Amino acid sequence: MSEYVVSMEHITKTFPGVKALDDVHLHLQAGRVMALLGENGAGKSTLMKILSGVYTRDSGDITIFGKKIEGDLTTRQAQSLGVAIIHQELNMCQHLSVAANMFLGREIIKSGGRLDNAEMNRQAEEQLARLGIHDMDPEESVGNLTVGRQQMVEIARALLINARILIMDEPSSALSNAEITEMFRIVRELRSMGTAIVYISHRLQELHHIVDDVTIMRDGKFITEGRFEDFTMEQIIANMVGHEVTNQFPRETVPRGRKILEVKHLNAGRMVRDVSFDLYAGEVLGFSGLVGAGRTETMRAIFGADPKESGEMILDGKTLDIHNPGSAIRQGIVLAPEDRKKEGLCTKLSIRDNIALPNLDIITLGSRTGRINRAAENAMIEKGKNSLTIKMAGPESEAGSLSGGNQQKVVVAKWLARESRVLIFDEPTRGIDVAAKVEIYEIINNLKKQGVGVIIVSSELPEVMGISDRIIVMCNGRITGTVDPRSTTEEEIMTYATRFGDNAASA
Repeated sequence: MSEYVVSMEHITKTFPGVKALDDVHLHLQAGRVMALLGENGAGKSTLMKILSGVYTRDSGDITIFGKKIEGDLTTRQAQSLGVAIIHQELNMCQHLSVAANMFLGREIIKSGGRLDNAEMNRQAEEQLARLGIHDMDPEESVGNLTVGRQQMVEIARALLINARILIMDEPSSALSNAEITEMFRIVRELRSMGTAIVYISHRLQELHHIVDDVTIMRDGKFITEGRFEDFTMEQIIANMVGHEVTNQFPRETVPRGRKILEVKHLNAGRMVRDVSFDLYAGEVLGFSGLVGAGRTETMRAIFGADPKESGEMILDGKTLDIHNPGSAIRQGIVLAPEDRKKEGLCTKLSIRDNIALPNLDIITLGSRTGRINRAAENAMIEKGKNSLTIKMAGPESEAGSLSGGNQQKVVVAKWLARESRVLIFDEPTRGIDVAAKVEIYEIINNLKKQGVGVIIVSSELPEVMGISDRIIVMCNGRITGTVDPRSTTEEEIMTYATRFGDNAASA
């Protein structure tokens, strides 16, 4: 065992009314990847913000490369010691070039006060090459890059400040399979350079590819640590949630009802080509495929968020006229979008406002003045809180203050108030911990029992196979296969997901 490059002992941190960290320990070695695991709210991000100097600890000891940190650790001091953090939501200036982003705040200046763009481009290219990236133009605007490529820029920027301790927060949550493979390659390259890496992820199935060690937290407390190879996945999950999770994908068996939605020959842009399928009451219909297959674009076209070129949609025997999300909502089709923070919630508004806003037509119903019926609004909020067990300080709290799982519940709560006929979930558990995922699946099961038609888009094959009653696979904007999750395999789904030249019969 080599010396620890980071040792955090007895760390505590209290915010008004909340003890976020309580006697927490963390140990990190050079040239090893340590997975920092725990549910949303376990204290992982708070601990990493202390290590990177964003927050100050109330008590406890921090030692970095053998140097005990006396007093408060600042962000500048942390950076000088080689600590860098790559956040889940990348901090990039989209309109600036790759090189400009990498040198932001530490630009190279020529004599005369002008930027030395040529030298910054040269050094940016050099750092990218260290990561094995030889096809990225340092003058390319970051806004033109995929999320995965932007992440590579963030990592190269960390190398520029000689980062020897790299914190990666949910690095794979928005990446395609190919980008995840590339990211794993770079993590291994960094590890071989001697970089110590803290890897935070809720996608437990990916850990065995790159992780050496594990530290597990729960409710702001240190639970256990050790070598990854010494834990079973069941032990990791039990330590995270405090009890054994016997069924990660609880699927209720509900008799399939009558057909409620028909989509016929839907076309919308390049990524939705002649899509046809049916949805039944009490059914969970999964949509699978590689990133760029057209799954999200299909759901957006059905919901009216993107214009359709042609096609027909029939709900409960009635042809729909959907030309925007408002008309879809009024006619009984709602969408919990892929990016809940940007498209599903107004994070700066209260939980109350988020639930009430799309339902103003309901809570002002019968009012001659258009005033909100507060009694109806309160009943709506209370129903959502109780039926979905939303954990919140109160309905006036900002939606952005909630954990990922509870944010997703607020998105669902606003649609349950309308008794919608079809509820579409696009990546419903992205960035959500194991226990919260099970809660979301139970919500979906309850919708099935109520006769609601549910559509799920998921990039995680175990999830779409575990919760769906039927799976439609897409590739290159078209449906290429329909499978029964009880009898299919991941290999069969991937075969359909890579049939770029096929156009299977409608589901």
